[in-house]
Amino acid sequence: MTNRITGLNSGLDTESLITALTQTYQTRVDKQTGGQTRLSWKQDVWKSTNKNIVSFYNGTLSEMRFSSAFNKKTTKSSSSAVSVSTGENAMLATSTVSKTSLAKSSYLTGNKVYKDGTADLASKDTTMSELGITEDTTISFNMGGTTDGSDVLSITIGANDTMSDVVSKLNSATSTSGLGITANYDANQGRLYITSENTGLANAFSVDSSTGASALSALGINTNELESASQYQSAADAELVMNGVSYTSSSNTFEVNGLTISINSSTDDEFTITTSNDTSGVYDMVKEFLSGYNTLIQKLDTLYNADKADNYDILTSDQKEEMTEDEITDWNAKIKAGLLAKDSTLYSVINALKNSMGSGFTVTDSSGNTSTWYLSTLGINTKGYFDAEENERGTYHIDGDSDDDYSGSNTDKLAAAIASDPNAVSSFFTQLSREVYTQLGNLMKGTTYSSAYTVYEDKLMASQYSDYNTKISEAEDALEKKQDYYYSKFSAMETALSKLNSNSSSLSSMLGS
Repeated sequence: MTNRITGLNSGLDTESLITALTQTYQTRVDKQTGGQTRLSWKQDVWKSTNKNIVSFYNGTLSEMRFSSAFNKKTTKSSSSAVSVSTGENAMLATSTVSKTSLAKSSYLTGNKVYKDGTADLASKDTTMSELGITEDTTISFNMGGTTDGSDVLSITIGANDTMSDVVSKLNSATSTSGLGITANYDANQGRLYITSENTGLANAFSVDSSTGASALSALGINTNELESASQYQSAADAELVMNGVSYTSSSNTFEVNGLTISINSSTDDEFTITTSNDTSGVYDMVKEFLSGYNTLIQKLDTLYNADKADNYDILTSDQKEEMTEDEITDWNAKIKAGLLAKDSTLYSVINALKNSMGSGFTVTDSSGNTSTWYLSTLGINTKGYFDAEENERGTYHIDGDSDDDYSGSNTDKLAAAIASDPNAVSSFFTQLSREVYTQLGNLMKGTTYSSAYTVYEDKLMASQYSDYNTKISEAEDALEKKQDYYYSKFSAMETALSKLNSNSSSLSSMLGS
């Protein structure tokens, strides 16, 4: 780089002169930098838009391609004793429940534990020797409802173990089959509490009084010596008696004939469980699909119909210095809003969506009659051209939809069709959604210039962005070389003037002497 000397001898504003002389080269730099910025913003708009398209593609649209999506059923119970969820294979029927009982876990409330020979309750730090247990002792529990020693949980306690140590050993031990128990010592009550980890007979426990009898007694957990019979609760399976058949479960949940039934409370009062077609569920699914489509098509139309951004150049650093932050923000917003205006790729997406949604499909109704259905057949239409705003002309409205001020007062053909001929409705919408799904899928296939699940040429844009780096670098090099050229010229001039001034001073000095 040339040594850049300002106009010390000439008095010229060298910087301004060279800036003016090299303005053409600076403009080339600004043009390439601005082009890269514009491309980057366009990439951002496309990324956001593509994300919306893929989200619609993978959402309700994808689900509705299959007739199973329309096999919606709902089940209601006439009693709060159970909660019911409906599976795909549940039968349309009414069942009678005559009994429910909750599953129980084994639960032991121990006797009060006193220090040996005293009236003092044991604390968590009390040792076994203070309870009269002076040597290692094994205590055992029969697990899983067994009593023959086939499934046993055992721990060994020593004289120096504290109550906390015993509780820890009980909580970490497992039986032969892997079952466990949960224990806790409440020092305020002076009692040891033990419960099975899960409800049901298969998870039950009972104290094996044949092992460590004295130790069990000292810990207050010998079931043969409890203060009252109610201190030990036996485990029990949950029971559901439905249509005269008894079902049992270790938990409070049953899977019966496509229904998942959870018992909330025990009762012997008879009640019914009724499964029927969920017409509102199908309606809501269609409504959700149309809502997603409307949101997407309105955004695409807004981007396409926007004023083109070509009339607005990317601001240079010098231009930004002359503007306020709000002015800069407004200027950039106008550019970003119009980056996809009249974009051919965007038009292809919009056209594919609108043509698919406007297609007709052959449907056979419950009477065996075959005809071509359109969305309008079900009372689903766009607004009239003059009734809608420009970017809302592609959105659909359901006649009779209480949430839609435009079409809510019309007769609800969709709800009526779902109630009277659900198979025909299913046939139409599965065909429609497959068509839309296929068209979008074709547009999102990966190519040389685009990635999979991408409607725009993201790979090409990435390459173009990289090319700008080269163009910017070349333009900056050319600018610098030209600046160096002029600086060298002005530097030579300043050097010559300096010598001239020096000679003049010497001559003046000689003449003056």
